Amino acid sequence: MSRFRRVAANSNGRDLAVGDIHGHFQRLQACLDQVGFDPAVDRLFSVGDLVDRGPHSAQALAWLAKPWFHAVQGNHESLAITHFHGGRLDLDMYRAAGGGWFLDLPRDEQEVFVEQFLQLPIALEVQTAAGLVGLLHADSPFHDWAALRDSLLFDDDAQVREVCQWSRQRLKDGGTEPVAGLRALLVGHTPVLQAKRLGNVWHLDTGGWANGHFSLMDMASLTLLSPAAGA
Repeated sequence: MSRFRRVAANSNGRDLAVGDIHGHFQRLQACLDQVGFDPAVDRLFSVGDLVDRGPHSAQALAWLAKPWFHAVQGNHESLAITHFHGGRLDLDMYRAAGGGWFLDLPRDEQEVFVEQFLQLPIALEVQTAAGLVGLLHADSPFHDWAALRDSLLFDDDAQVREVCQWSRQRLKDGGTEPVAGLRALLVGHTPVLQAKRLGNVWHLDTGGWANGHFSLMDMASLTLLSPAAGA
């Protein structure tokens, strides 16, 4: 299990990124179809929160098995891990946040999901022709990507992971300080009406799992391919 993962450049097709999915894989697939996603050459990168809230959370396993799909661990995957391993968790809060499907699974079935969620890195970096692009679920606790990389690889600090998966501070403050060492950092976690850039941090959770739309971003050009998909 590595908290940090590097992914080499895609020399054959496109690398796309998407915000929180929350169990709406069929809606996501329709969005991919609209932009001509080709699984033979293209790749899709998720900022986490594959499960909870939507009707098809169980499909997360099938998606994680796809060679072209890569994801970081979101706070909802972390909630499942915490619950399974007996950590402190408000079960009413978890169920209200969409975790009922997981709580109601037999323990042996829960274990299959947890094993996969544990394999997901907290942070991921992808080489593109235009420079390095990072992905986290929520925000970086450091203003330098190398510092986060080193922390995740060597320290595994629970407080660092908490910021990576739970923080809403940048959006709350409107902070525009860039994360050095990256062309862009792509995150989700906090829903926004339209994809929003603060510094070099792009917030991509535009509520495709709710009443909004999935924002698919081309990671090489940092352009949105589907700002109105599902509208």
